[in-house]
Amino acid sequence: MRYGPGMRGPIEHDDFYEGIARQVVEQRSLRRLSQRELADLCGTTQSAIARFESGSRPPKLDTLLRIAAALDCELDVTFRPRTRPTKESR
Repeated sequence: MRYGPGMRGPIEHDDFYEGIARQVVEQRSLRRLSQRELADLCGTTQSAIARFESGSRPPKLDTLLRIAAALDCELDVTFRPRTRPTKESR
């Protein structure tokens, strides 16, 4: 975990990208696509898809948009306030 500039808490980016990778694998599997077929559909390489799905390299936003389009899915990014523990739960 690391801290962003001016932030009081950690950036949980590993969990974030792992969650996205799981969704991509699930959607790809539902469509019975291989990594190579997905790569061909979104204009990248099979090894790039494999690295992303394994968590070894997070994709850029434009790559996520191409993957979503290839899977006929919407990419949804939401900013929400963090939940903070109440005094009673500390």
